[in-house]
Amino acid sequence: MITFVAFAFLFRIATVILSIRNQRTMKNAGAVEFGVRNSNILALAHVLFFLSATVEAALHPPLFDTISIIGLVLYGISVISILLVIRLLGRLWTVRLLIAPDHSLVRHPLFRIVRHPNYYLNILPELAGFALVLHAYRTLLIGLPLYLIPLVTRMHQEETVMRKNFADY
Repeated sequence: MITFVAFAFLFRIATVILSIRNQRTMKNAGAVEFGVRNSNILALAHVLFFLSATVEAALHPPLFDTISIIGLVLYGISVISILLVIRLLGRLWTVRLLIAPDHSLVRHPLFRIVRHPNYYLNILPELAGFALVLHAYRTLLIGLPLYLIPLVTRMHQEETVMRKNFADY
């Protein structure tokens, strides 16, 4: 379990570092950020979810069982998904909501099939998978619904910004 938790934290930190690098590049090129407060709340919620699940597992060490395997599969799907989304969006991928002056709409079929793949295929399976591997059921049952509040807000913000900036969105 310690190896899994360490990997999950380090993997998320690596994606945040990439996001910060892309964010700086985009802002230096004149990108405008939207939903700053909600982005900060989402980042805090993500950290608190990970910490809560980790503490819960430390207090009640889980056995590796079928639930853990389901959690690992979900978590694995989330890792593959975020790597795919990062690859498809390239320099435009950040954990922030930014629109660059030269921003072009990515038309990969994934974005037509799943409206918000970063959220539905990465974040939700990541959080659920992480909690299930650790058997952090309290975190899952309380933390995930709370996390959904800023996440749904973010999706609405993103839809508004994309429609405003891309006529054919």
